[in-house]
Amino acid sequence: MLDLITSHEVGLCALLAVQTVYALTFAADLYLFSLPVNMVDMSEEADLRKGDDADWPFIVMFYPVLREARETMETTFRALAKMEYPRHRYKVVAIPNASDEATIASLRDLQRQFDFLDLMVVPPTSDPSWNVVWASWETVRLPNGKPAAYWWHEGARARNRDLPPKKTRQLIYAFYNTLLERGSSDFLVSYIDADSAPPSDHFLAAAIGIRRYDVLQAKNIAGNLLDSWTATFCAMDHMAWDGFKYQHLSSNGRNPYWVLGKGLIFKARDLLALGSFHPWLTIEDPEVGMRFWKNGRRLGIIEGSLIEEAPKALSTCILQRKRWVAGFFQSLTVPLDAMGFTLVEKLKAWAIFVPCLSLSFNVIGLPVGVWTAWNFFSGADQLPGWTVYLALANLWMLVTSLTCLYVNTWKRTRLVETSVWRRLRFMLRVNPLFLMAWWTFWTLPLVIGFRMWRRDEGLVWERTLKLDRNRELVPELIRLGTLGYDSKNRIIAPPAGAGIGVPHAANEAA
Repeated sequence: MLDLITSHEVGLCALLAVQTVYALTFAADLYLFSLPVNMVDMSEEADLRKGDDADWPFIVMFYPVLREARETMETTFRALAKMEYPRHRYKVVAIPNASDEATIASLRDLQRQFDFLDLMVVPPTSDPSWNVVWASWETVRLPNGKPAAYWWHEGARARNRDLPPKKTRQLIYAFYNTLLERGSSDFLVSYIDADSAPPSDHFLAAAIGIRRYDVLQAKNIAGNLLDSWTATFCAMDHMAWDGFKYQHLSSNGRNPYWVLGKGLIFKARDLLALGSFHPWLTIEDPEVGMRFWKNGRRLGIIEGSLIEEAPKALSTCILQRKRWVAGFFQSLTVPLDAMGFTLVEKLKAWAIFVPCLSLSFNVIGLPVGVWTAWNFFSGADQLPGWTVYLALANLWMLVTSLTCLYVNTWKRTRLVETSVWRRLRFMLRVNPLFLMAWWTFWTLPLVIGFRMWRRDEGLVWERTLKLDRNRELVPELIRLGTLGYDSKNRIIAPPAGAGIGVPHAANEAA
């Protein structure tokens, strides 16, 4: 009898633990969704004075590449060639490594086709042209007197000039040497990945948004939704995070934020003042966002979405996601102490990671909740009432969460698919059962990424192979005038003196 009672109590404790953890994952989601969204209002284009350069900040878009196919870069440049922005107020600078001769040759060839394209070859860190980086990291201080580039002054890699060969190193070199070249930090810095095709108003959104915010982040979406089963679920990851939850990190400045590693805008003077990018992390995105937040820089969200390519092969998907996970763990540990985060601020920063960290837990929390509810409603009555209430609350949260996710996903498929049948096919593929299986699969990159963090790995750019899968889609969306939007019905500036902005479609009808 004693053994039976003890087993029952152990079972209740296990049930309580599972359902409590499950409830906490939903609590983190609720918290994130409760945060307000700071969206760039494109109707404010009317406030930009035509012909006055003061209202059209100079923009430098860096284009870091590594062993990239010429075709992939050409597809991206086709989108960049359509920018609605004064030509003399921006430039696109490709930044390959000096050792990447094939990519450099392709870029030189593409320069003949795209006159906006500049080329800055990144030499080894032993080259004297890196001295501008070391000098800035050595001397620039935050208002509180602490070094802006804390990694240069603290830890086992202090003043180590042998920076790991990653995208971050290319960005660092390009940023500081562009500062040197321009002789001023009065410009905006943007960067995209090799396969990121931005909408034609991306720079325009930067000019509008930077008047209110310090950092801007555009949404993004995978264009190859049905390329393979792997591409479908990788695209769904972007639907769930980049196109759904992420925007709430803007939050009126209430919560730390990450950036998405492409389609973002910084003020050059802020990048300079805050030390630019941390080179010793697997990915730079979470840390640089949190560092900007800690120093009072607010985030704004650009609705126009970049079209990118989801991995087609499962091995490529694992490679990409394990690097993300390693970077998340790296960014949420030592750097938070170095940046002076309080305990509450650290908890808020970790809340960003919870939705990813808890994906696999659905496979435990859901069956346990269903079993608990079934036990109650079938009349077995073997469990206390509180277990049923907790399980039902979790199931209700899951159903609500999935409903909102699917509604938002259905809407966003219009950005890259004009066929209703193909949109339905994508939605059928990501049905709840298969989605649960995919979230369980996430255990693999989470475990590998955790191990990479513990072993201090991830300091080499393991390139995510791009196959130019959007080669037909991007030109078609440009032709339709809908690249980055689900229709032409977006706000544009009215004629001078006409008042508020009016939609494209209304203009056309008129």
